Amino acid sequence: MTFTTADLSDEFESLVKIAEPLFQNYGQLKSYYGEIATVKVFEDNLLVRKTLETEGRKRVLVVDGGASMKVALVGDQLAQIAYENGWTGIVVNGCIRDSAEIARIPIGLKALNTIPKKSIKKGLGEVDVPVEFAGLVFNPGDYLYADLDGVIVSEKNLLKSPARRSRTGKRET
Repeated sequence: MTFTTADLSDEFESLVKIAEPLFQNYGQLKSYYGEIATVKVFEDNLLVRKTLETEGRKRVLVVDGGASMKVALVGDQLAQIAYENGWTGIVVNGCIRDSAEIARIPIGLKALNTIPKKSIKKGLGEVDVPVEFAGLVFNPGDYLYADLDGVIVSEKNLLKSPARRSRTGKRET
C-alpha cells in the first residue's frame, strides 16, 4: 500500500505525532510502516540483535540508543537478519555502520548518523518499553510510518481506515 507521511499527517492531523527531523535514510526501502516494537540500550546492541532474530511480523523496531555517536547499534548483518525475519524497518536513535551494504537490503532504516565502531555486547537494556526521543514517545503497539519526509506515529493503523482516500480522491483498498 502506498502512502506519504505528508498525506497521512494532513488526513489524520489529530491522530498523528510527528518526530523531529533528526534522521538520515539508509535502507533500500524509502517508505515503510508497521507496528512498533522497542529496545532501549546504550552503546550495547545485543538486545537489538536478539529482538531482530525474532519473527518481525512486518513490525518496525525503534531503538533508543541514547543518541550516542560513539558506536554503531546496527550494521549490515543485523539489517539482513531483520529483513530475513520479516521486519519492515528500523529507526535508531544513534548510529549505524555498513551503510553502503545496508542500502542494498530491502528494509527501511533511519538513524542519526554512521560510525565504523562496533558496540559492546553485554545485553544491558530494556525491551518493549516506551522510549522517548525526537520530541515524542514511541509506544510498543503503536504504528510508525516513515518515508523521505520523516517519521510519524499513531496509536491506530491509519492505512486500515475504510474512509482513506488517495491524492486522486479515489478510495484506496
